[in-house]
Amino acid sequence: MNDSRHILKAEVRAYLERIGYEGPVDGSASALAAIQERHLHAVPYENLDILRRRPLSLELHDLYEKIVVRRRGGYCFELNALFGWLLRELGYPVTDYMARFWRDEPNPPPKRRHQVLKVQAGDDFFLCDVGVGGIVPRRPIQMTEGLEHEQGGECYRLERDSYYGWMLCELKHGQWSRLYSFTEEPQLPKDFIMATYWCENSPDSIFTKDAMVALRTLEGRNTIAGKEFRIFTSEGVKAFVPQTMEEYSEALRTYFGISTE
Repeated sequence: MNDSRHILKAEVRAYLERIGYEGPVDGSASALAAIQERHLHAVPYENLDILRRRPLSLELHDLYEKIVVRRRGGYCFELNALFGWLLRELGYPVTDYMARFWRDEPNPPPKRRHQVLKVQAGDDFFLCDVGVGGIVPRRPIQMTEGLEHEQGGECYRLERDSYYGWMLCELKHGQWSRLYSFTEEPQLPKDFIMATYWCENSPDSIFTKDAMVALRTLEGRNTIAGKEFRIFTSEGVKAFVPQTMEEYSEALRTYFGISTE
């Protein structure tokens, strides 16, 4: 792929500027990894529109307006849909899958309510995901069974389950645990509509309960759990609860770059 930036359409250039990516766009695995990592450091995971009862749209023009133009974030069905569009525009073959999220699931097996991407770079295939609020791989995971990926103190690998398909696992306290699983049945954009409707409206959905906001930083992570802001750095954790709506809005802008006005 020609790496000249002037050949990219304006919307793609704006997206890359939104995530602060200035590297090559040559279709390589290294560029893919850098783009995903920059995305996780720039675009927050958040469910604030769901809490405000604002219906979500998975139409690409609406996602682009929200995430790139208005510099908001979103959750998996928003973030991975638009990220998949970006990668396709950059020349990567992308396939969308539906996944089951196992981490912290109170009643396993979980329903399918998460979107992930299979992306080809060169002769290899990678699992890409920018749509999780918790700690997940910051760089793509090569889709090779049992291959361990160490990423900044974290470690992941893909396993095969005879029923649930690919299983992404994380190493925690010396034990491998399930993060999420997916089968290789390609999904169309319309296939995610019912899942996102459930996430937005079901009384059993975790997304309708409290604010869930997260963003990776160079030092750690910024998160919101309920009303509490938690700022994780190399020096420890700073936790606080804004006392007014003005303080809350200011903290959203300061730690996540979000303005919901």
